[in-house]
Amino acid sequence: MIKPKLKHRPTLPQTIRVILLVIACIFLSVRSSAQLSSAYEEPPISYSETETANRADMLGLAIKALPNRQLPVEGKEAILRLLKEFSVPVESQVLVFTKTSLQRERIRPSNPRALYFSEDAYLGYVPGGILELTLHDPQLGLVFYEIHPRTQTISRSRDCLSCHGGSRTDNWPGVFIRSVYSHSDGNPITSKGSFLITHESPIEERWGGWYVTGKHGDSRHLGNLTIDKDTRTAALDLEATANLTDLNKFFDTSRYPRGSSDIIALMVLEHQCEMHNRLSRGMLRTRKWMAYQQELDRSLGRPVANVPTGTALTVVRGESERIVDYLLFRNEAPLPDGGLSGDQAFQSAFRHNRVEDAQGRSLKDFDLKQRIFRNRCSYMIYSKAFDSLPDELRSAVFKRLVSVLRSSALPDRHPSLTAAERKTILEILVETKPGIRAYL
Repeated sequence: MIKPKLKHRPTLPQTIRVILLVIACIFLSVRSSAQLSSAYEEPPISYSETETANRADMLGLAIKALPNRQLPVEGKEAILRLLKEFSVPVESQVLVFTKTSLQRERIRPSNPRALYFSEDAYLGYVPGGILELTLHDPQLGLVFYEIHPRTQTISRSRDCLSCHGGSRTDNWPGVFIRSVYSHSDGNPITSKGSFLITHESPIEERWGGWYVTGKHGDSRHLGNLTIDKDTRTAALDLEATANLTDLNKFFDTSRYPRGSSDIIALMVLEHQCEMHNRLSRGMLRTRKWMAYQQELDRSLGRPVANVPTGTALTVVRGESERIVDYLLFRNEAPLPDGGLSGDQAFQSAFRHNRVEDAQGRSLKDFDLKQRIFRNRCSYMIYSKAFDSLPDELRSAVFKRLVSVLRSSALPDRHPSLTAAERKTILEILVETKPGIRAYL
């Protein structure tokens, strides 16, 4: 007697594997059809297709609606107006003369590009060119704009993503500081290599292709320097470009709001750019993987979880570690013997919006002898970028941060943070950063 074959009924784990396989196939198909498009261009982020709602959009609408809001058309008056519109201090000016940005044809040692920054905005100005704006957006992180004073238009820039959404920013929209060897015409000499600069970078690697004003003792950097293509790197004369306070011999400084490119402003900017990247990237990656997790819950008919599990949990843990490491200046490069001396006007402007505790201590207090800041926790914890972190990630950051600061032993990942400094930082944060108390 032949027994009829029974149809095999898949078990729940097998069903889940099938669903996951289908999801993976669909995902790979979409990736293939989009020619491996960047992760930030895919749902749920859809970076370029998502409308923004920030101060740049509001200014654009105001200019169209109110003639008296029009921008000056030419020269430094236009950048001064924008600095005021976006609450960016003019004292933050730094100058780069290499052809490494959107307006490369206009940039050269005699016509450098000026950059200005606050915690939430970056502005770029080249005499004779358009104005550039990078802003934090609560949904998309860092967003790039072009401002055309002659036509009175503000528009998002897709061209910027060719550099600011690629490998130099871990393939997520971001900002970065690059140090290169520059020819006298402003072209980078690519054969000599380059450096991506953060607060971990030694002074000797910094500021190639940038102007630098300020005192730095016996240490030498690559700023204020142009070289011939056939000059050996080891033979560079760095003495004539060290410890400068006047840039007039290089270009006409009167075309700019200020005549300086302050060494302290440069170091602060270098820290801030990577901090901004980690916050923005963490926000977007957490949103992405939480959306995938919740879509899977719905596909399986399960309650949709608001707590990260599986891959989403791994992402949240990894991003929180990256953020806390940088918040606490992990691996910060030591300053030169004798420290640094820069423009007091920048330091005053930078500290203007400092958040103090009852003892007058803040995270914007400078040290400048052995390290940049006296209390090594980034002031970017007060930024819009930090406050825009998804609840899951912000909670993980607070937990990890409190764990490090309250540790009775020297933390493995932060061996330079003494018990006294950790105590001071925690006291400042408890008084000045809402939300952290819940994690004590």
